[in-house]
Amino acid sequence: MVNAQTRLASLLRGSAAAAFAALAAALPAQVAPGSVFPPIAAAGLTGGALRETAGKVVLVDFWASWCGPCKASFPAYARLSAAYAERGLVIAAVSVDESPSAYAAFVARLKPPFATLHDSKQALVRVVQVPTMPTSYLVDRTGRVRFIHPGFHGEQTERELRGEIEALLSEKAPLP
Repeated sequence: MVNAQTRLASLLRGSAAAAFAALAAALPAQVAPGSVFPPIAAAGLTGGALRETAGKVVLVDFWASWCGPCKASFPAYARLSAAYAERGLVIAAVSVDESPSAYAAFVARLKPPFATLHDSKQALVRVVQVPTMPTSYLVDRTGRVRFIHPGFHGEQTERELRGEIEALLSEKAPLP
């Protein structure tokens, strides 16, 4: 009897290890500079309308209504949108709030001039593996992540983003 129990325990440990290894291999790696950013339009997000992103420089910001730095970032993103939208910048602010009412109240209070989307099922945030709130990803015209900003640090982050956006907008657009 002990021999059978020992063998069963050994098999279960081996199966659990194999299952964990298979699961780890199936999970995507965290989105990093140089990675292609997952398609926003295919993520099943709700909320505002997203402008066309193909061939554009895109700032994707993950935020939550309960996050203080997230609230502080929205006026800076509004200034960036005003300064660069006509030159090809698209801003997509993606809420990870589980509550539709928390998302809607935040958007109604701040009235951002850029797309605010709701990832209530946390599908996109799970694929991207966002490390903290807020985190912004600056994506070039080819769809590759070029810069990542974990957190929002006021004027410093806005200044860094301006320089990076200027550089990306000055790069030639890919040929169709």
